[in-house]
Amino acid sequence: MKKTLVSALTTALVVGAASTTFAAANPFSDVPADHWAYDAVSQLAADGVIEGYGDTTFRGNQNITRYEMAQMIAKAMAKSDVSAADKALIDKLAAEFSDELNNLGVRVSNLERNADMVKWTGEARYTYTSKRDEDTNGKKTKDNADKLQFRLYPTAEVNNNWHVKARLTANTDLSSDKGDDGNVKLTYVYAEGQYGNFDVKLGKQELFSTADAGLVVDDYFSGAAVTFGKDFKTTLEAGRWNLENANGKINGYNSKTEKYTTLDAVNDHAANYQGAEFNYGPNKLRLGASYRHFNDAAFTKVDKYNDGTSKSDDANIWSVGAGYKFDRNWDLFGAFAQNTEADNYDTAHNIQLSYKGAETANKGTWGAYAAYRYLGENVALMPTYFTFQTNTKGWEVGADYVPFKNVYTAIEYFDGKDLATDRDANTLFGRVSYFF
Repeated sequence: MKKTLVSALTTALVVGAASTTFAAANPFSDVPADHWAYDAVSQLAADGVIEGYGDTTFRGNQNITRYEMAQMIAKAMAKSDVSAADKALIDKLAAEFSDELNNLGVRVSNLERNADMVKWTGEARYTYTSKRDEDTNGKKTKDNADKLQFRLYPTAEVNNNWHVKARLTANTDLSSDKGDDGNVKLTYVYAEGQYGNFDVKLGKQELFSTADAGLVVDDYFSGAAVTFGKDFKTTLEAGRWNLENANGKINGYNSKTEKYTTLDAVNDHAANYQGAEFNYGPNKLRLGASYRHFNDAAFTKVDKYNDGTSKSDDANIWSVGAGYKFDRNWDLFGAFAQNTEADNYDTAHNIQLSYKGAETANKGTWGAYAAYRYLGENVALMPTYFTFQTNTKGWEVGADYVPFKNVYTAIEYFDGKDLATDRDANTLFGRVSYFF
């Protein structure tokens, strides 16, 4: 039986808290002084596998109970880095004291399960964004932002098939030494059920298309999603998406916070949403297509969305994507999207060539990329790019590097034009993240 670190800790707690109590009132008889188990346990103690009663002794010639012996064996079973000889001793002891271990195992497994039901991971990230634009009069403007963000990711096990996942987020603006609102926000929370190749999510969850790699939107919506299939995967989604998040990166990524439109004249800021996505990619070639429908009165308020007297409150966005991985280092990906309801700035496309890629857990790994992006504001509602500026086109280069394990760094630069004015639009972005 192989136990985890939590198993070792919980067993140690049982031994420490219960050694005197169990010895005083124990249903099991003492282990005879000439029992072979003493030599076996002594050998394991000499090898550093177990520590006797916790004070590195076996209390002289004092006999111990079978229950206490089982507790020591349970501690030995929790070790994974033992020699073959010690493993053989542990297996022999486990067979001898199987009944006692079964009783102790119920206690340990319950403690272990309670400790393992909720797992926490997190990230502390610093981002720097410098946007340089040119207005219609040719005047240069600059907007710099220094942000700190703290994230916690709890994952709770409900049963073998269902888990609850969430993210808690807090932001600080270094220039003002002030948090966004002084509160920790619940960015998302959803229940996920997995049954083989069928997956269902209920709650506030990711709104992201693998088919176009985030060309249209990278945010969160409230609703339901189901995914099924193996090599050919289908995803169906429905719910509500808050348009206040559109056309601007939030959560401390950069300083751009303008909304999709002025929503003061609209009572309901959340658009109805339905989506379908199809992905195929068992080999080096991967293909995808998606459809996303949004409905909200806010779309009728945008001058750049509709022409003439006919105004639509719908956004029907189609996207396709294709990628090819030449080898372990080189990858090429392209995507195209169009909003069939918009009359202006209704297309977006992206092509990116990537080399290698930083792996957070592996020190010294790195990657680089070059891309061309065209982001019409009525279809690229909230794309995934950190250098994103509304309604722009241009070239982008970037690189990432892991100087230490679980420390991630990245730098990106976008050089382009505003689609409406043909004026310069540049963004420099940097990030340092610490994962735990």
